[in-house]
Parts: sequence; C-alpha cells; structure tokens
Amino acid sequence: MKDQIVNLGLQIVPRSKEIDSYSLVDIAIEVIKKSGIPYEVTPFETVMEGPQVQLMKIASEAQEAVMNAGAEEVLVYIRIHASSKRSIFMNEKVWKHKRD
Repeated sequence: MKDQIVNLGLQIVPRSKEIDSYSLVDIAIEVIKKSGIPYEVTPFETVMEGPQVQLMKIASEAQEAVMNAGAEEVLVYIRIHASSKRSIFMNEKVWKHKRD
C-alpha cells in the first residue's frame, strides 16, 4: 500500500485583508503544477494523483507558499481516496463525464 497511487483533493482558502484571495490560490496551484504530478483544478479544489506521502508534502508546500506570499491565515482542507488493495486513478472516476 505504501507506493500505491491515491487521489488527494486540496482546497486552500487564504485570508488576507490586502491581497486578493484568487491570486493567493493561484500561487498554491503553481506549486502543484511545478511538482509534475497529475492534477485537475476544479472550482472548489485541486485534485492530485500520486503517492500519498508525496501529495501531502506538496499540500504542505502549497500552504507555505501562500503564507509566504502574504496571507494572514490559511484554511486547508484535504480529502483522500485510498485503497488497501489497489491504486486509485482520477480518470477511472471521471472519464465517462468528460466532454470532447
């Protein structure tokens, strides 16, 4: 199970009186992009695919980047889909709903 692929949904909600929240969220997404792992941005969260340890590290780095960019507070919500028997892939859950 250690090396199995999981899905991790990450929602970062920055709080700042002076900096636009969307620009802070963009900073978190940039951390995810630079990691090289598969991901999908949705209106409420970004879903990543990979080993859980790696994804948790990326989530922590995204939080830190938002704080370093000037957020006064950050609310971080994480959801994980894992299995003890197999890897979990995003595409197997959404392929039939994607538009061409």
